[in-house]
Amino acid sequence: MSTTKLSQQLHRIAAQWPGDPFRPHMQLKTFLESLADHPQLTPQAVKAARSLVNNEIQKKYALSEKTLRPRSMPMHYERLVEGYEKSAQGVSRPWWKIFFNIW
Repeated sequence: MSTTKLSQQLHRIAAQWPGDPFRPHMQLKTFLESLADHPQLTPQAVKAARSLVNNEIQKKYALSEKTLRPRSMPMHYERLVEGYEKSAQGVSRPWWKIFFNIW
């Protein structure tokens, strides 16, 4: 496959990649776009980027319910995701909830 076709494919993949609200100066999208312009771009690099954007690894190696909800802290990962999403919106927990470890 020619490098121009590979470059076009990687540019399309980079366009699909979501931005990181916590690191606006360091985006994976920017890296993928610069990689698309590399003269020695390989089909394996394009395939790896496509796998990342399509969540193929997550689908292939799905996490069990036991892993997602450990008995010691069953809501840990859900709270982690909720905290990440609220932090991206600029919403923080009140100091008293942090102090008393209340969610």
